[in-house]
Amino acid sequence: MTTLTHEEIVRGLAENREAPNGAARNAHAEALAGAAEAGGDRALFREALDNLINAYLYSSESPKILVPFARLLQEYDKDPAAFSEWEAHSLFWQFKWVATAIADSPGIPLASATGWLDEMERRYRLAGYSERPVRDAELWLAHATGDDERAERAFRGWLAAERDDMSDCQACELGGQGHYSVLQGGDAEALELWQPVLTGELVCAEEPHRVLASSLLPLLRLGRTDEARSNHLRGYRMARGNESLLPSVGKHIEFCALTGNTSRGLEVLAEHASHVAPLANLDDRLAFHGGILVLLHRLREQGHGDLPAVSYEGTPRTVSELYEVLYAGCLDIAGQFDARNGTTRVSDRFLARVVREPLAADLPLGVRSTGLPRPAGAAIVEAAPAVPGPDVATPTGFTELVARARSARDLGRPGADALWAEVALRLDAQPVTDPLVRADLADQQALAAARGGAPEARELLAAVRDQYRALGRAERAALAELRMAGAAAQSAAAPAEIRVLLRAALRSAEALDHAEPLRARRIALAELSAIRLESYLRTVEAVGPDGHHDHGHHHEGDQEHGHGEFAAELSAFIAAHEETAPDLVAEAEEMLGRVTLAQGDPERALPMLAASAARALAAGRPWQAVDPLVLRAGVLMSLDRAEEAEQAARSGLEHAAELTDAEAQGAVRLTLADILLRRGETTEAAALALTAAHWFDRAGLGADGGAQARLILARAYARNERTAEAAEVLQSALPDLLEHGDGQTVFVREFLGDLLRRLGELRPAAEQYLLAAEATKGWEDPRPQASLAQSAADTLDDAGLAEEAVAAYERALELHRRTGTDPVAEVRVLRSLAWLGLREEITATTVDRARGRMGEAEAVLEAALATDPVAPALRSELAQTWHQLAQVLDRYVATAREADGDEAADPARTAPLSPAQVDALRLEEIELWDRSGRTYAELGPDHLRDRFQCLNNAAWTEQERGDADAGAARVTALIDEARTLPEDEVPDWLLPSAERLLTQLKGRTG
Repeated sequence: MTTLTHEEIVRGLAENREAPNGAARNAHAEALAGAAEAGGDRALFREALDNLINAYLYSSESPKILVPFARLLQEYDKDPAAFSEWEAHSLFWQFKWVATAIADSPGIPLASATGWLDEMERRYRLAGYSERPVRDAELWLAHATGDDERAERAFRGWLAAERDDMSDCQACELGGQGHYSVLQGGDAEALELWQPVLTGELVCAEEPHRVLASSLLPLLRLGRTDEARSNHLRGYRMARGNESLLPSVGKHIEFCALTGNTSRGLEVLAEHASHVAPLANLDDRLAFHGGILVLLHRLREQGHGDLPAVSYEGTPRTVSELYEVLYAGCLDIAGQFDARNGTTRVSDRFLARVVREPLAADLPLGVRSTGLPRPAGAAIVEAAPAVPGPDVATPTGFTELVARARSARDLGRPGADALWAEVALRLDAQPVTDPLVRADLADQQALAAARGGAPEARELLAAVRDQYRALGRAERAALAELRMAGAAAQSAAAPAEIRVLLRAALRSAEALDHAEPLRARRIALAELSAIRLESYLRTVEAVGPDGHHDHGHHHEGDQEHGHGEFAAELSAFIAAHEETAPDLVAEAEEMLGRVTLAQGDPERALPMLAASAARALAAGRPWQAVDPLVLRAGVLMSLDRAEEAEQAARSGLEHAAELTDAEAQGAVRLTLADILLRRGETTEAAALALTAAHWFDRAGLGADGGAQARLILARAYARNERTAEAAEVLQSALPDLLEHGDGQTVFVREFLGDLLRRLGELRPAAEQYLLAAEATKGWEDPRPQASLAQSAADTLDDAGLAEEAVAAYERALELHRRTGTDPVAEVRVLRSLAWLGLREEITATTVDRARGRMGEAEAVLEAALATDPVAPALRSELAQTWHQLAQVLDRYVATAREADGDEAADPARTAPLSPAQVDALRLEEIELWDRSGRTYAELGPDHLRDRFQCLNNAAWTEQERGDADAGAARVTALIDEARTLPEDEVPDWLLPSAERLLTQLKGRTG
């Protein structure tokens, strides 16, 4: 190995401390420790050992800290005086990590583990530290060995001992205490202990990350599912990809498995595929792989054993294959712990964990997750008849079932399909086969085929028609014949063929016996179907063979004529059948409302939609009222009639109770969630958007309605300050949302950028702003692009990425100048560029550049003020520009003075200023602050704090020039002015601050 110099080791240690945790950092830390030992510098060797211990701790190789810690302890015993106070403190602090590593390492004999614990207690006592950390370590070793009495004594001793410099932070301590409570069956007690950590009141490097994960199952067991969902979204975001938090990741995977979210669990597993390996930390491996095994077990139970999982040791594995290899590995580890501890506790807990039953059948999480494929044989399992009960096996029970199914079918009740499915399951068990029941089942099958657009639908319907005719059920045959026309239209048959089928269906309806109760309804249904299909056929016939309208220049007028004809036909139908077929009239009124909307007359459409819903309710078909109510709610919202819109949407949700269509369930909730979000009812909006997304996912529409529901959910979470959850939901839906046009792409990316910025994830936030700006490049108006480029620049600046920030600011400046409509934004960019130019070094050259930028900003504002001389926003920005230029000059003087007193300073980079130059700059600063302060004074009391800051700066600058009286005079004048004002115009802080400043100035003079 190449020998490293002292400087190279020092530089390497600095780099290693900032490196990401993991095997690469550990290997580098090992090399640096070896190089430091070989170099013979004992202080540097101690520093390298300390760094290696820290590197191991925050990785999956934490048990390795024993070796470097033992070496560091030897160094301490050789020469304690060589250790600084900080180094000694760090050494004793690391004893706690060693105690944990020993307890988590089954290869270390129990006697050795106990010996290390005794050594820790002895050294803490001699050093005068509290026994609190010792009792903490003793608790976990005693618990692992099954010595529950000793564990309880240690727990009580831990709580009773005083906190001191060796105590873990309160967040970590509460995490451990809550974990012990959970092991004792005290879920509620644990959650109470964890509350300050969960709320963010107490935090540290790995809390609340771990507690959020640990809280998931206790919350589920207590039925607090909303909190569990929230903690999963927040906690997984914190733990994701962190090697030292793999046990917490395992808990998140387990949570998904036990809440009906196995697909989400698989995605989390895939994100950590590289960590599904034989980890060096056996305790972490058992915890992480144990959580994965809960998921794999559930997937096998659901018939997904052959589904691809992730690779293990370079070999791709199915769910079942991965289960077998991880299960064997974990069982071996648990056996090692049991052998060391003399108890089966670890194995027992592992085995019980893997086969846990779900704690929530189907808990919506809000995040987008790809659904799992239907397992092979699932349909067969679902179709298998249940064990017959006494009422199922009897003919009476079956007859009643058929009667209920027919009644539901005739009413159009949404649950009819499920009843007929039950009929199909029980049919073969009946002693006598009823041909009418078989015909009804064939009818259901044909109807399902027609709804799904199956090519064989017409043949199936024709066969059903013939069956019904043979059985003397002409009214059912007429209905099948009418459905044939609809199926023909769905399969894009020729218009003439569809019209032939429609006429045949109408003749069949009219030919029904006049005594047939359904005759009038069949005729009405045939007429309404003909009206709807004729509208469709007129559109088809207006299109040429190439798919374009034959008379393009007349298209708008033709379309309007078509709408008018369709509307007239619907109106005539409504008038003719109001009494005989109210549910069909309700359907016609809904169609008429939609046509009226298409004609651009929302006000006239509203009563039609209301009438449709009311008529459906009066006809005993509440489910039929849902669509017109949801549509009406949307129209009302577009007309800014929010209260009425909410009423309509709530009514729609109420009447959707019987709906079995997942898309309709999603749509009604999405509509109401959108309305409530706009009205500021964010909590209920979030709950509705969450369930809407869940319904859309079940309908296979996660990328469409589901994406919009998740966008509303994220917005509601954001308004409720649930930023991490909002970001997690939005990022999961981002690929889908980006498919809905540039306008939504820009909105979503900017929104995500705002969320990430709030979370302190500055580089990813800037990336979203830049991608949003890119999406606006083709827009006629460059202002959105300018604003987004500026947001990216501000974020990059906050992240300390000066070069990237300058590039983004320059782009924003170019765009702002192109529009010439936002001088304030342009000025703020110029000022930001001025300060960025001073970040690396403050020299005469960089100050001149900054002065130039500030001058450009002043010129922009002066030009804008020439048009609007009294604009407060412009005058305020001008005052701020003078203020900031003065600060630039002040920084220049201070830096030059520091360099003047620093012998190591490079004179080529920081030339000293002469006394005359300093005084000239000081005078310029004072003049700028005075000018700024006068402008703030003219702008009124809202700018009093800015004015006071300018006065403060000017006064101290006067004092530095040796003219404290001038500064004091400024302050005295402000105090006198404030005392002449009415009390309610003087803020509470002003006089005390001014008097304190005056005292300080006079005191400095004295």
